[in-house]
Formats: sequence, structure tokens, C-alpha cells
Amino acid sequence: MSDYLHLNQANWDERAPLHAASKDYAAQRFVDNPDYISDVVRFDLPLLGDIKGLRTVHLQCHIGTDTLSLARKGADVIGLDFSPASLEQARELSKRAGATIQFVESDVYKASQALPKNSFDLVYTGIGALCWLPDIDTWARNVSELLKPGGRLFIREGHPMLWSIDETNEATLLCIELPYFERKEPLVWDDANTYVETEVDKPLKASVTHQWNHGLGEIITALLAHGLDITGLVEHQSVPWPAIPAQMTFSQDDGEWRLNEKPWRLPLSYTLQAVKRLS
Repeated sequence: MSDYLHLNQANWDERAPLHAASKDYAAQRFVDNPDYISDVVRFDLPLLGDIKGLRTVHLQCHIGTDTLSLARKGADVIGLDFSPASLEQARELSKRAGATIQFVESDVYKASQALPKNSFDLVYTGIGALCWLPDIDTWARNVSELLKPGGRLFIREGHPMLWSIDETNEATLLCIELPYFERKEPLVWDDANTYVETEVDKPLKASVTHQWNHGLGEIITALLAHGLDITGLVEHQSVPWPAIPAQMTFSQDDGEWRLNEKPWRLPLSYTLQAVKRLS
């Protein structure tokens, strides 16, 4: 196994203050407008439904904008992340926004040790999270251990078909070059930039990251094996970042990116829901 945890944590620690200051994460809008929620959570709402009063944990919460959004929709939410710098920004944002949210520092593979087992009504995982994990089965086990019987998993994620596309290809063809299925060895990236506009024009020092893809079948099989039943799976033709920059257009209506041509060729993201069995 690669030393992915330390490499990725260093990368996210360095990104966190840049993201908190970026207009793309809109931290000041959360402070100025008590009703404002992130575009990600707003997109989720039709499928997420009423979460008022639900004891919720947001796994891999980063700087907490989606966590705060869940709280504003009435969830009793805890945010969990492995990056102390990200959690520092999350705590500062929630304080400035007048919210009381608990944030817990933990690797997601140790989430069920860091938090009470069998105690959550809802486990929420936002987009762009699973690709940082080498083993989907361990993630599924932690999700199951956190949920109370009858509790629900809600995840919207980049589609594994999207992750397999060569994003640097500037033609209109979609070129499959990367693994769709989970592999032991990581995809190693060396990128000194982050994915949002920042005011600091300086390359990241912790530029190397390790990532993995997980096929839909692998994700569903892991959840079933750990006592969850799938209750919904919707594939979307949009994603909240320019995943294939040369071929996508941004919509101001929902903050999502879509393929310019023939969008029906490729699922870009998916929403999966599952419920922990009662016995």
C-alpha cells in the first residue's frame, strides 16, 4: 500500500486555506446570508428530502461548506475529515456563520472508532470523496457501523466512468484511458494547482496525490455485504466542476457543468442511497 494518507493529507492541508478564501467556496456568502446553502447540497435536496432533526455525519467534510448547508436544512450534523487544516477552516466558518457544529478529525477508515457506532440516522458523503480511498469495502464497513438500523446513506459522487476518461483530450471524443475498476496500485498525480480559483498565485508544495477509482458494482456490492440495501441509484449528466475542461459548459442555474456535445454519451455523477437493515 502506498503512503497515500500522508501524501493526500499534506495536499489537503495546503489546499484548505486557499479554498476557504476562494470565491468558488463562497465562505463570505454563508456569513452574510443565513439562508445560503452550497450548490452541491442544493442539487441534492430533491433526493435528500427532509432532514430536519436527523442525527447526521458528513464524512470527508473538508472546509465544512456542505456540512453547514446540511445544518441549515435542519440536520443535527457532525463533520469528519482527516485534514486538521481543513477542520480549522470549517470551525472558523461555522463560528462566523453563527452555527454550532462539531467537527472531528479522523481518517474515514477510523470513523466508526472516532464516533459512536449505530447512532446516526444519516451518513452523508459529498462529491469528490471516494476517489481518495484505496479500498471501498473498508469505507462501506465504516458507513454501516455508524448507521443505526434503518439509518440511511446518501452519497452523490463523480461517476466511475467519468474518472476513467482522459480529461486532457481536447477533441470531442471521450477517451477512456484510466481504470474503471478498483486496483491495488494508485493513480499517482503531481499537480501543483488546485481545482478552484485562488487569490494566491503560488504552486502547491505538497503536489503529489494518490487516488483510486471504484466501479458502481464494487460500491454496491460492498454496501450489500455490510448490511445495507440499495434504495436508489440515479445517474446524472452534470457534475459541479469542469471535469473535462475543453468539452464542458457551466450553468448558472444550478452551478453544474455539462458536456457541450451529446451529453447523453457519459454519466458524469450519480446519487446512491441505501438503508441499513433492521436485522
